[in-house]
Amino acid sequence: MRAAVDKDLCIGCGFCVSCCPEVFRQDDSEKAETYADTTEETKDAVQDAIDGCPVCAISEQ
Repeated sequence: MRAAVDKDLCIGCGFCVSCCPEVFRQDDSEKAETYADTTEETKDAVQDAIDGCPVCAISEQ
């Protein structure tokens, strides 16, 4: 599985990066992006990022 960030919705708050820096990072425009697949070790942190995103910009595909 891989998390996906809707950059049109993302406000660049960094919450997802703080939850799971192994999967999320901020790009040059400070919007979140994913750079790694969700693993067994990161799935709970990715779910925390999805649940806590203030604008619901993250989904899992």
